[in-house]
Amino acid sequence: QLELVESGGGLVQPGGFLRLTCAASGFTLDGYAIGWFRQAPGKEREGVGCISISGPRTSYADAVKGRFTVSRDNAKNSVYLEMKDPNPEDTAVYYCAASRPPSLAQFTCPMSGRAYPLWGQGTQVTVSS
Repeated sequence: QLELVESGGGLVQPGGFLRLTCAASGFTLDGYAIGWFRQAPGKEREGVGCISISGPRTSYADAVKGRFTVSRDNAKNSVYLEMKDPNPEDTAVYYCAASRPPSLAQFTCPMSGRAYPLWGQGTQVTVSS
């Protein structure tokens, strides 16, 4: 069974630091682009950042650019989202998702959730003092 599991969420103070982990079971992540998404109460799901298979290369939403970093460790079969200087607007349930792109798109990653067929269950991040 293919599964993604997010961990590392919790309560963090504004200006603090938090690292989320997306771990895969039943398959290896090195053949997949990984996206991070979030959904706050009453709001639509939005893309946060993503990482490609090769390079790897990353893309970020403007709201988190310069503060959040997506990285991958294929040896640990995991992808990470580092959140620096979070603010209360970053409070949401965070999800990771996996997509297997065509061979010509190995250096890109989509920011649209529709491109990702496999999703984790999410982890809550609350930014508050």
